[in-house]
Amino acid sequence: MKLIKEIDLPGIGKKFQLQTRSGEKIVIVVHDDGRREIYHFYREDPDDSISMVTLDDEESRNIAAILGGMNYRPKALETVDVALGDMLIEWYKIEPDAYAIGKTIGNMRIRKDTGGTVIAIVEHDQSKIVNPGPEATFQSGATVVILGEKHQVKACKKLLFHGCVQ
Repeated sequence: MKLIKEIDLPGIGKKFQLQTRSGEKIVIVVHDDGRREIYHFYREDPDDSISMVTLDDEESRNIAAILGGMNYRPKALETVDVALGDMLIEWYKIEPDAYAIGKTIGNMRIRKDTGGTVIAIVEHDQSKIVNPGPEATFQSGATVVILGEKHQVKACKKLLFHGCVQ
């Protein structure tokens, strides 16, 4: 994706304009009242809009969660991150040589030593453990979902893969 242009719209809100890698132009207007308008333009005529959708704040946040991978993570992605203010949610696949394999959340003292929190584990067979307890064991091929501030998530990843936090 190319550069996103931000333009203040006094008394209205803010306009974000971007051009996709495929050359399509998209404009998003965020109104001060929470509404969002999304415009999609013809590639051949970037001044002529193909379509426009208006969303309220809740609809916008739902779509953002979908696009950001909060509701579904494509199987092709090994890691994804989502920012929530200063908080971050990241997904990591436990590789066969990871330090954490066979160890539990409690044994590894993840929260105590890193400040990060394991909020879910998705096993290789797609079974899920949401809000796993200290007895949850890490298996090769599982995907671990971690919540924390950037430095906490980074420390947690180091602990899982290398057995250290520094």
